[in-house]
Amino acid sequence: MSFTAQDVAKLRQQTGVGMMECKKALTDANGDFEKAIVLLRERGLKAVDKKQGRIASEGMVASYIHMGGKIGVLVEVNCETDFVAKSDDFQVLVKDIAMQIAAANPKYVKEDEVDPAELENEKEILKAQALNEGKPANIVEKMVEGRVKKYYEDVCLLNQPFVKDSSKTIKDILTEATLKIGEKISVRRFVRYELGEGLEKRNENLAEEVAKQVASVNK
Repeated sequence: MSFTAQDVAKLRQQTGVGMMECKKALTDANGDFEKAIVLLRERGLKAVDKKQGRIASEGMVASYIHMGGKIGVLVEVNCETDFVAKSDDFQVLVKDIAMQIAAANPKYVKEDEVDPAELENEKEILKAQALNEGKPANIVEKMVEGRVKKYYEDVCLLNQPFVKDSSKTIKDILTEATLKIGEKISVRRFVRYELGEGLEKRNENLAEEVAKQVASVNK
């Protein structure tokens, strides 16, 4: 199967990988566009793995305010050089990650940060739920494993579907950015504030609230 220069350009635009790598992937995939994407992804993951041993101490701390000041986020994202930290691509990435944290409310950056005691407690809850559903004991462990994966998606930033494109996780977004920019990129830490979080909030009966509004209008 043949391919054109437009195919190479389209693959580059979609993946962010260099023209020569895109051309080589299409050649190796005999012009199959989807297969070329898979090849680039496989090769990219290997390239990213090689970069993980590098020191990434540059980057930026960014803030994001959401819902008219009701949710605020501070996040530190690291790269290897100050030059990259000042680039538009990196700054857009950091803003997207801060927005993700505001919207999806993760508790941790990655899986190995989850408190082991919390994880074991969650597994016990999930196991009890599966047993209460009448599931056979021999498949309960597999069900728990699948539900733990969903738990990680809820609480770990890197496991969460990207709010702008749910077909990708935040880890995928970082991988793509690493390949495009050419440096190790990692999220180090974040903090998220939500207005009134942890405080006792007024909880009035809806009917009473409506009655008060009607009474005030009739005065």
